[in-house]
Amino acid sequence: MSDVVIRNIGTIVTGDIAHPIADGDTIVTREGKIAYVGGEDGADTNAIRAVVDAAGATVMPGLCDNHVHPVLGDFTPRQSQFDFIDSSLHGGVTTMISAGEPHTPGRPTDPVGVKALTILAHKSFAKLRPSGVKVHAGAVMLEPGLTEDDFTEMADAGVSLVAEIGISGVKDADEAATMTRWAQARGMRVMVHTGGASIPGSGVIGADFVVKVQPDVAGHTNGGPTAPPLSDVERILEETSARIEVVHNGNVKAAAAVARLAAERGELHRMVIGTDSPAGSGVQPLGILRVMSWVTALGDVPPEAAVAMASGNIAALHGLNTGVIEVGMEADLVVVDAPLGSQADDALGALAVGDTLAVAAAIIDGSWRFTKSRNTPPASRPIMFVG
Repeated sequence: MSDVVIRNIGTIVTGDIAHPIADGDTIVTREGKIAYVGGEDGADTNAIRAVVDAAGATVMPGLCDNHVHPVLGDFTPRQSQFDFIDSSLHGGVTTMISAGEPHTPGRPTDPVGVKALTILAHKSFAKLRPSGVKVHAGAVMLEPGLTEDDFTEMADAGVSLVAEIGISGVKDADEAATMTRWAQARGMRVMVHTGGASIPGSGVIGADFVVKVQPDVAGHTNGGPTAPPLSDVERILEETSARIEVVHNGNVKAAAAVARLAAERGELHRMVIGTDSPAGSGVQPLGILRVMSWVTALGDVPPEAAVAMASGNIAALHGLNTGVIEVGMEADLVVVDAPLGSQADDALGALAVGDTLAVAAAIIDGSWRFTKSRNTPPASRPIMFVG
């Protein structure tokens, strides 16, 4: 089933930070893509039997987690936990981006082993979608001895990510900058760890390192888990073109401060959201929803912009055909609402008061993955599913 009609929508939040709210109350998907967004009178619903009556609830893009640490399959040895990806789906996440696979038992650190692990993780998740979630994995962890030819070999195998620099063997800024140029020349997106040390073997990284490396993403600028000074984040915004990331496995107060800084500078389009899980703090199935509420309720960011930080901004960074509700995009959607008992009347209002949204349904490529989240509170509205 990849043809669905979602009708009676209260608000369509697009995930496009430049145009965050769409007119209309109906979305139609066909053959796994979004075919129509607008008023019900203009929708072609011919031969579509699967219908969601949103009852005034909100529809937004399936959420993207910009910072996960998978290994292989839906299991994390970091916390000895199965089905962590499926649990995140029940928190509205339909796409995940690896920031490296450092928790792999016996992770190799020689160039041959690094390439083998990276290519294996990439090709494994290219064929496997746990619970339908699109996991973009195989992020090369930089180790001394890697050559430019090694990056060519990995890029030719489809690798497009460099794991957060600072959690593996390359610690020198000049060496990291050289490898970053090799990676970026081959279309790879590069992340740098910022803030205090996280796992054994990682280090403290500040603005000087990030400015010299010039990555595509400054990871967890609110700490992973220890935050850098806000002045470092300001320097990163001023002296690089990198996106700035805030995560659940970080400092809540710093997340709000980073959001306010980006808003004051008119650079919310550069903010992306992740969980940085699995981590020492565990697996956070509702982590993206919670960070969205932090930056809204504590950072005074418009809730529709917070949605974009967890969807369209990430899709634009990684060149994905998802994360935005627009005709032709992959039909990855979530139906959300104010949770039952909330002081707010709808999903955007719930984010504004700091509540965790109720996820009523998740759709990936036009196919329903569930019609009631097992992890979020129930929705306030009587959302109905037919077919």
